[in-house]
Amino acid sequence: MTAPDATQTIEPTTGARRPSPTTLAIGGGLLVAIVLLSLGTHRGVLTVPKAILLGAVEGITEFLPISSTGHLLVVQRLLDLGEGAGKVAADTYAIAIQLGAIVAVIAVYRRHILQLLQGLVGRSEAGRRLLIRLVVAFLPAAIIGAALEHPIKDHLFGPWPVVGAWAVGGAFLLWWKPRHGATTLDAISIRSAAIIGVAQALALWPGVSRSLVTLVAALLLGCEIGAAVEFSFLLGLATLSAATALDLTKDGDTLVRDYGYRTPVLGALVAFGTAVLAVRWLIGYLRTRPLTIFGWYRLLAAAVTIVLIATNAI
Repeated sequence: MTAPDATQTIEPTTGARRPSPTTLAIGGGLLVAIVLLSLGTHRGVLTVPKAILLGAVEGITEFLPISSTGHLLVVQRLLDLGEGAGKVAADTYAIAIQLGAIVAVIAVYRRHILQLLQGLVGRSEAGRRLLIRLVVAFLPAAIIGAALEHPIKDHLFGPWPVVGAWAVGGAFLLWWKPRHGATTLDAISIRSAAIIGVAQALALWPGVSRSLVTLVAALLLGCEIGAAVEFSFLLGLATLSAATALDLTKDGDTLVRDYGYRTPVLGALVAFGTAVLAVRWLIGYLRTRPLTIFGWYRLLAAAVTIVLIATNAI
């Protein structure tokens, strides 16, 4: 797939463009649909419609700079999932359906995946260089996440931390005016990879968005937008794969015991289809437009979540 053209993507204009009424309507409609679909009978039970909804939320939000973890946390609470005795199974389900998003990135970026595999066996110097940089970028979040797993889950996995992260990230995107970069994917240095990796660790706070912080870090380091998007997605592939494998190894038996195989597989399939669409849309969108739309969406999501908290809906 052709990467976005950096000369067309980032707009060093005088200010953040306000979203069109259509954009706001689509964003608001998505949030309202999530609320409406989450209501009804069988609260606390992972039905097929709920599995499809969670899979769609995961696929759509995983690689957009709006935080899949934040969305899944809020939607799970609307569905009355993830509390009490069913918390482990629900949390593991949210991780398991990432398999769909993982396969989606492999499908879209299969040329890069092949290059990485060739680099692993010594048949591609470019693949070897990229693989080393992805490993360097992967390590900070992996180490910090392993060290702080329990404090993070105990104190940050709640609606208010998500609201705060959405609001701060949204305000930042409306304020930030990124510059054109020239560094290609092949030219990303080990130092830059390490900095992007440290930035990714910020996404351990639900609502921050791994895609957002890695994209911003790469652009601040002078990467062209195509390189920033590709490195962010490939790093996300490594991070998601490790997190999914770890959680399924630890709690996969609980997931199967509580939910069986049908709903996790269904959720992953829906996540795959929607993630492919979301990734392709984002690549095309960033060819000519800035990240401002996601700033407005994050503020909208924060406002809706505050209303849900105030009305005891979550």
